[in-house]
Amino acid sequence: MSHAASTRVQEFIGDPFEKESPVSQEKLEEVFGDIQSDMRFDHELNGCLNCGICTATCPAAHYYDFSPREIVQLLWTENLDGIYDAMQEKIWACAQCYTCAARCPFGNSPGGLIMIMRETAIKHGMESAKNVLRPFSRVMLKLISTGNQLSPDMINPEHFADWGPNISKVDAPLKILRKAIPMATLNTTETAWEVNLKTSVELYTIWEETGVLDQLETVDENLFDVILDIMDEKREDWADWQEEQDDDD
Repeated sequence: MSHAASTRVQEFIGDPFEKESPVSQEKLEEVFGDIQSDMRFDHELNGCLNCGICTATCPAAHYYDFSPREIVQLLWTENLDGIYDAMQEKIWACAQCYTCAARCPFGNSPGGLIMIMRETAIKHGMESAKNVLRPFSRVMLKLISTGNQLSPDMINPEHFADWGPNISKVDAPLKILRKAIPMATLNTTETAWEVNLKTSVELYTIWEETGVLDQLETVDENLFDVILDIMDEKREDWADWQEEQDDDD
């Protein structure tokens, strides 16, 4: 007696009222291929008992239409339509607390898988990534241009008026926070944002070589142009300084 071959891979699961996916099969396979080819993928996904422990302990699942178990099942069964759909909204609800990874009996890390999916969404310039990252343009500008965005003396109503009325309740224990930061240069905005030319050029090189700037261009072209101008100016200043040192020698 022969048995029919079975597979965990589901060829198509989408909207039951639609005859075909709104995204081409080629695009779906490309997106999943990028997720699957990530070196972390096989480490984060080991199988799924569908027990639901990850979702039961997930803080985000209590407040949003989000389930770590659903994410794992979509990836485990290679449900390309479902994966693409989850990348439009659901993956952005994860708080990256990794409670799911700590509880999973299979050793899965839904939070780690979601991180890969987020990076892939950015790589492909998905609208969901653009919408999520748009409010953080100021943070990304400071982080990429100086290597640091926040210092203790910034945690006050004056610096973050756009956070809304609740920011007025923030009264940061600055002395404690400063002691918790090992490097004195990061204690205040004045010192945290004073980065020497060599360090700046090294930072920009890292952002370029690791593909960070390429990804930034796909989600926020205006911010990319601003950072590019800053980088060019810093590199010119660094080249001028080096020439001055050569002349002195």
